[in-house]
Parts: sequence; structure tokens; C-alpha cells
Amino acid sequence: MGNKRYIFTYLALLAIQIVVGNYLNLTQYAVLIWLPVMIMSLPVTFSTLAVLLVSFATGLAADFFTHGVLGLSVIPLLVVGYARNFIIRLVFGTELLSRKEDISTHKQGIGKVSLSTFIATALFFLIYIPIDAAGTRSLAFLLVRGAISISASTAVSIYLAGVLAPREADRWK
Repeated sequence: MGNKRYIFTYLALLAIQIVVGNYLNLTQYAVLIWLPVMIMSLPVTFSTLAVLLVSFATGLAADFFTHGVLGLSVIPLLVVGYARNFIIRLVFGTELLSRKEDISTHKQGIGKVSLSTFIATALFFLIYIPIDAAGTRSLAFLLVRGAISISASTAVSIYLAGVLAPREADRWK
């Protein structure tokens, strides 16, 4: 039952991301994307290949239905998917992977989940923003856009990490 809930939540957040990408343009200085936290929240039992496939499909769906520039979200999401285990080891240590526990604010704490979310989001935007600008914007604009986008997206993503986290009460049923 937990897997069905997770898949539904994942697809619902992807659909909401597509709607937000199409209809909620805050400003040219801010992009609100929570796709990296969705990749970080995938079960730790997924192999790197499985994470990369989900990253590709998620980015492709977001690109196809949002702005039509295929690859704009795919490329940074693939990097986040590839770096996922490194980020998990860096922030949570090797225990999380050896115990095969999913990332959860209930078990690992809001501080560690926030740090991993920030790292994944920053990595995403370090690639996304230069590709999106395609050499047409100044470095100052890119830095401001990056700082605002990372801040806004991380704040939303921290909340969504709790939404995607496995519920402890469901685990023992």
C-alpha cells in the first residue's frame, strides 16, 4: 500500500510542477522547481541505473509539458540522479544505505534532510540556469537568478521532502 501512495504522490507532484511551470511565472529572476527533491526521495533500494531512468523520465515529462525545450530539465536531473548516492553518503553517512532506509524527516531529522535538499537543488540549478540562459545573460544576472531560485526552490522542497517521506505508522501495518 505504501508503494502505491508514494507513486501517486510522486506523479501528483510532477503534475503540479508542470502546472506551476506553465502558469506561475514569478519573475525572470526566480524559477520554482522541486524535481531534485523528488529524485532524492526515491527509495534507496533503487540502483543508480533505475534512479537515472526515473530522472530521465521525470525531466522529459517536465520539459515536454512545460516549456518544450527537451533536455533543459533532463540534463541537470540526470546529474542529480547520478550524484544522489554521493549526497546521501555525504549528509547521512553510510548507515542509511547499509540499512536500506529511505530518507525521512522523522528519522534523519529536518537539518540533514534540509542540507541534502539544498545540495541537490543547488547542483540542479548550477547546471539548469546556464543552459537556460544559453549565453544570452550576464554573469551577474545568472548569479542573482541562481541565488533566488535555489532559495525559493529549497524552501518548497524541504516541505515536499516531508510529503514524500515514508510514514512510520504505515511501515508497521
